[in-house]
Amino acid sequence: MTRATLEKQPHEVAAMFDDVAANYDLTNDVLSLGQARLWRRAVARAVDARPGQRVLDLAAGTGTSSLPFTAAGAYVVPCDFSLGMLREGKRRHPRLPLTAGDATRLPFADGVFDAVTISFGLRNVQETAAALREMRRVTRPGGRLVICEFSHPTWAPFRTVYTEYLMRALPPIAERVSSSPDAYVYLAESIRAWPDQPGLAARLADAGWTRPAWRNLSGGIVALHRAYAPS
Repeated sequence: MTRATLEKQPHEVAAMFDDVAANYDLTNDVLSLGQARLWRRAVARAVDARPGQRVLDLAAGTGTSSLPFTAAGAYVVPCDFSLGMLREGKRRHPRLPLTAGDATRLPFADGVFDAVTISFGLRNVQETAAALREMRRVTRPGGRLVICEFSHPTWAPFRTVYTEYLMRALPPIAERVSSSPDAYVYLAESIRAWPDQPGLAARLADAGWTRPAWRNLSGGIVALHRAYAPS
């Protein structure tokens, strides 16, 4: 892991995602060995969107992650800081209200959402604590937060194999299926540097969220964290 690679400025990260927007969903399916779709379904169940509820889907990319919420009858706002992702999303899903926004300075009023969710995007925010506080600000009292993020496999032998895959196998695979393989080198390094499950739960509590808890998916490769805004 190179510290210089991880210390990208926000505009550099946004440009990186702009470059991979066209093939982003396909690339994720390939690199996750098909698990990405299972993770999206787990997020949809955890959010449990209901008709008439308002859901903020952060780091929504092309809007694919938002579709289950609209199908459930909720009003969903897909939000992302990559204009390239949003343009691709608008081409695919013209009816979605895709919105440009920075997770640390969200363009929404206080307490307007019943649920806020972010999948595989929180670790790309430089100021994690500020983003978690902003998510709490825009969530109504008693509303829920669902975070789906790469984490640390719980079985030590598998954790070693997984780390090897991230740093050795993922970049050459990305070269074949992605328009910007360097972006996936950055993503692999950011996954390795991300806190484990208890570490993220502690950050949630520090940001003012209550009852933080998590459930491991795919042996801890991914963790689904949940918490609630104070009532």
